[in-house]
Amino acid sequence: MDQRAESGLAPGRPPKVVLIDGRGEAAVIVMMPKRIGIDFDNTIVAYDEVFCAMAKRSGLIDPAFVGNKQEVRDAIRLLPDGELAWQRLQGQVYSKGITEAKMIDGFEAFLRRCRAEGCATMVVSHKTEYGHFDPDRVNLRDAAWRWMRARGLLDDEGGLPAANVFFESTRSEKLARIASLSCTHFVDDLEEVLSDPGFPPGVQRILLSDVVRTQGLMPCIVCASWRDIGEQIFERG
Repeated sequence: MDQRAESGLAPGRPPKVVLIDGRGEAAVIVMMPKRIGIDFDNTIVAYDEVFCAMAKRSGLIDPAFVGNKQEVRDAIRLLPDGELAWQRLQGQVYSKGITEAKMIDGFEAFLRRCRAEGCATMVVSHKTEYGHFDPDRVNLRDAAWRWMRARGLLDDEGGLPAANVFFESTRSEKLARIASLSCTHFVDDLEEVLSDPGFPPGVQRILLSDVVRTQGLMPCIVCASWRDIGEQIFERG
């Protein structure tokens, strides 16, 4: 029995075998399929517009404010008790606000390419069941499942088997899951995750970020979009 099936992980295609004839001899090269792990929040789901809209509705930023999630966070932290206000806003966005969130451009096309290439794709997210400052106690994992189903990501055509989605309670548990799944690549939007000393060795780390960085000083490859990630994994990687 396939060990991946035993662990609840949907099996991918078998390894590719290529025969190469050279000087009358045949060599067999076994090409193991890629196993690509992907973060969830701000990697698959785009929250920038949701954070801005909900912060305005809560009176935390000016109605004319324009900015992404990080800029909203920086503005709120300047307020009295700003850190607490920011944590409360996060609880609202990741629970009720996820229904307003969009999928990051290019992700569906990336999944289709993974499917065509025979690659296994897994979502591994650090996501607690409940937000620390959510009085309504909305289950964050259930909200994420509903968001994925509503967008067809878990369908047969979507290319992401439900058995390949994992929500972990701590970062250390997330890193342990990445290791146990034998990921060959992992995509995240947080540099601190990819540079964590506990990140499993041997996994190609890809940071999804449109911020210009000094590539040589980082333990990961920086890509500005899912299109760039696809090119890195399938054409350069």
